[in-house]
Amino acid sequence: MHAAVCHGTDRTPSKWHRPADPAEFGPERGRADTMCRHVPQPALLMVKSSPKSRATHRQGAPRAHTVVAAGVGRPRDERIDSEVTFAVLSALKEGGYRAVTIDGIAQRVGRARTSIYRRWASKRSLVAYAVLSEMGDDPAADTGSVRGDLEAAVGTLLNAFAGPLGRALAGLVADMAQDNALALTIRKDVLTARRRSMREALVRGRDRGEVRDGLDVELVLDMLTGPFYYRTLFGHAPITRRTTRQVVAYILRIIEVEGGQKAHRAK
Repeated sequence: MHAAVCHGTDRTPSKWHRPADPAEFGPERGRADTMCRHVPQPALLMVKSSPKSRATHRQGAPRAHTVVAAGVGRPRDERIDSEVTFAVLSALKEGGYRAVTIDGIAQRVGRARTSIYRRWASKRSLVAYAVLSEMGDDPAADTGSVRGDLEAAVGTLLNAFAGPLGRALAGLVADMAQDNALALTIRKDVLTARRRSMREALVRGRDRGEVRDGLDVELVLDMLTGPFYYRTLFGHAPITRRTTRQVVAYILRIIEVEGGQKAHRAK
């Protein structure tokens, strides 16, 4: 059996790209909106089976659970995935994490429980998938400007929290506070990718001459996303498209170099 371990490569200064991805709610710094702890990003382990092991499987030996790479084997049924996502978020809203069971989700979508297990190894991974399906793993795709990237990023929160995830968020947060394994899964499978995407947007802005040096990037990300979680959890104010523009405008006052885009055009 051959194995290779692949780690991410840090090619930017440490103040812009850190070796570990804190949760989107920020590392524990005593802020009121903090709910997740700082955790290191795990390495990606890829394992290739040997001819001998494949022969053993052909002879009838039990096969260990493996993760199928994208594009290999039977394609995923997007309709089933969307039905499962809705069922998971509905269960979270109704009874919290305890209400989510593989059997219960299978019954809600009218599928065999084996079809659920083939896609998700545990209910923690099932919940993380449902959350990521609503929020997206690359919220700050390159639009050509830091303003456009950040507005796109917070726009994913606007859309996600307007749906069933917004109604299930309070229960999920409460359960994460009591279940370390669930909290770790959400941080690893959901928040790590989203924070990386937004961090890369700031790096692109810096390279274009839009974003100044010397920023506490993790704090900037907390300030960018925090209002959407806070308003969703407490319900004291609405979240609208205008909110996304206002939040980004305030963030730009902090992060932009003097002259903003003009500095890029002058080069």
